[in-house]
Amino acid sequence: MEVRRKKGGGCVRGPFSPVRTTVFVLYVGLQSQWRSYTEGLHGKWMFSEIRAVFSRRYLLQNTAMEIFMANRTSVMFNFPDQATVKKVVYSLPRVGVGTSYGLPQARRISLATPRQLFKSSNMTQRWQRREISNFEYLMFLNTISGRTYNDLNQYPVFPWVLTNYDSEELNLTLPGNFRDLSKPVGALNPKRAAFYAERYETWEDDQTPPCHYNSHYSTAASTLHWLVRIEPFTTFLLSANNNKFDHPDQTFSAIGRSWRNCQRDTHDVKELIPEFYYLPEMFVNSNGYHLGMREGGTMVWDVDLPAWAKKPEDLVRINRMALESEFVSCQLHQWIDLIFGYKQRGPEAVRALNVFHYLTYEGSVKLDSITDPLLREATEAQIQSIGQTPSQLLIEPHPPRSSAMHLCFLPQSPLMFKDQMQQDVIMVLKFPSNSPVTHIAANTLPHLTTPAVVTVTCSRVFAVNRWHNNVGLRGAPGYSLEQAYHLPIEMDSLVANNTGSNKRQITDLVDQSIQITTHCFVVTADNRYILVCGFWDKSFRVYSSETGKLTQIVFGHWDVVTCLARSESYIGGDCYIVSGSRDATLLLWYWSGRHHIIGDNPNNSDYPAPRAVLTGHDQEVVCVSVCAELGLVISGAKEGPCLVHTITGDLLRALEGPDYYQYPRLISVSSEGHCIIYYERGHFCNFSINGKLLAQMEVNDSTRAILLSSDGHNLATGGDNGVVEVWQACDFKPLYVYPGCDAGIRAMDLSHDQRTLITGMASGSIVAFNIDFNRWHHEHQNRY
Repeated sequence: MEVRRKKGGGCVRGPFSPVRTTVFVLYVGLQSQWRSYTEGLHGKWMFSEIRAVFSRRYLLQNTAMEIFMANRTSVMFNFPDQATVKKVVYSLPRVGVGTSYGLPQARRISLATPRQLFKSSNMTQRWQRREISNFEYLMFLNTISGRTYNDLNQYPVFPWVLTNYDSEELNLTLPGNFRDLSKPVGALNPKRAAFYAERYETWEDDQTPPCHYNSHYSTAASTLHWLVRIEPFTTFLLSANNNKFDHPDQTFSAIGRSWRNCQRDTHDVKELIPEFYYLPEMFVNSNGYHLGMREGGTMVWDVDLPAWAKKPEDLVRINRMALESEFVSCQLHQWIDLIFGYKQRGPEAVRALNVFHYLTYEGSVKLDSITDPLLREATEAQIQSIGQTPSQLLIEPHPPRSSAMHLCFLPQSPLMFKDQMQQDVIMVLKFPSNSPVTHIAANTLPHLTTPAVVTVTCSRVFAVNRWHNNVGLRGAPGYSLEQAYHLPIEMDSLVANNTGSNKRQITDLVDQSIQITTHCFVVTADNRYILVCGFWDKSFRVYSSETGKLTQIVFGHWDVVTCLARSESYIGGDCYIVSGSRDATLLLWYWSGRHHIIGDNPNNSDYPAPRAVLTGHDQEVVCVSVCAELGLVISGAKEGPCLVHTITGDLLRALEGPDYYQYPRLISVSSEGHCIIYYERGHFCNFSINGKLLAQMEVNDSTRAILLSSDGHNLATGGDNGVVEVWQACDFKPLYVYPGCDAGIRAMDLSHDQRTLITGMASGSIVAFNIDFNRWHHEHQNRY
């Protein structure tokens, strides 16, 4: 049995890595006895924590498996043969590859080929309709084709998209600043393309098939080259290089130089990695190593940035803007053809100058058929050094993305109104109680039994207002005028008719000192349960939204519970719940969507145990946000500071704003790793999850609600002034201001399609606004 574990600290690596602060690779060879198999393992994993199971390749053999856990870690196992992989999959929970790709949660899905996963998933259609970003779609393709953060030889691959690294300013509206995505990196320079074409045509080695390139666009060495400045990759590189760094001229030290090398050097055809689009820390040498010495005594510390990027955060942000631009969107399917598609191999690959060494391709060698141990070892070493091509996902051209012009300018309003107010506002709904609407949860996905906008007032009257999924259909083929006049939100009949209203009010006594705010409530993703805090007995409680009955009382804190937060949901509605208290601690709980309780055991629902205790504050906790995608909890104490914990309870860091930003009140964190914090007196900060203050602003409003769009790029705010404002989250540049309402705003949420913003008003109403992040994104990009 072989067990290898590599663990490193350093920065949180970012939004799309299944391994947050560690790279954890575990290869296990089975032995005949299970007892000996388990000896020496470095960890154990609960079956209830498994969220996805993928078949994987290791050294081009279909003998590996990757398991993704609820806490956002993943482990990868290598077995002796494919039959063993199948046996293990059928011994694990029936989770498939998770719920993100529109695929059934079945073991056969975990064993499906990458091509089958691609064909059965709905992700291509979602990408075409622009429901997901280019980044998300590329991550999907990488994941199902076998690319993984747990194997440096199969690290996710992303394209170079920009070509201009020399200008003082970068204009993202000029086509000349973008790379031609229809060609591989090796064919972008005509002279070098001619060199590779001649190499292929004049190939003389009868022992190996001809190829254009001896090196690959993605190798373990190139991944370490890019990530040399952060752990655990620094340690990996030193381990592989006799505890020495490369010569300074061969170390990744300048973006422009790396791009030029990829155009001129006949041994360099590297593409990029995902971190170029979300991890600015990779460009800064923060681990204390001396990476090398150049002539004249200059140390190779931070990466030299293009003139148009003043700091790494600018580089990453602009790279991401370029990736999501229309120039890339309209070409990206052609790059997919090269990397994952019909131009990956065969005659089309030859024509596209896209043929690599034969040992990079799936099916090129069966290691078990090599009986000579020395030859097998040499073959394995060669595979490890030259990289691996992803599994081929399709054998016909990939469809293009739909036009942004078509999607951005579909009619956004059910009627052709004349003034801005009527174009922006879809509807206003007034509740009979007149009590301020202090919490809103828009769980509107069509597959839910009851898609709804759940509202809770200061008097703790809640309403399950049915959502009609017609807003996103406006302008679509077959969309009727009758549908256009049908308003999206229908008031809860029990509230509207005042019949059975006792089922809609939470009457249990709260502590008299508690101020009822949006933080006091959480609604489960299926709209069936409402969690409420603030009770005198130091509990928080679970109520059925259908009957209004109390279903669970949860104890754990030593003082009154002051705030609650819910993560995004997992399979079957499972999610994390975080409770913050006056006892200065936070407790992390697990909500079982199957049993509709806090905890996994319905027989012990009276005494559930928290998954983790989060400490570090010395005052009462007043606000909290939890992101399962990142595995992080961000919380704020009454007089500060804000702390970042992992969901396992480790305190990572404090987020320190300017001196006069002292009283945090609202927190929102995006899966991309940005944390927006609102402090009293109109102060906002944007932090990276690694603690860097990225931007700050001051507004002339007492803000009561903040909300990030699903991609984390846009921030909506509202407060006592009754005005909803939309900002670019990265730098707080204003994007849009809605007409003022006649009352203050207390709560906000977005529909699942990001097309409707619903606000809760101090007057006891809710207002539904049209919202168009897509249009504002393109308008801002053109301004930029």
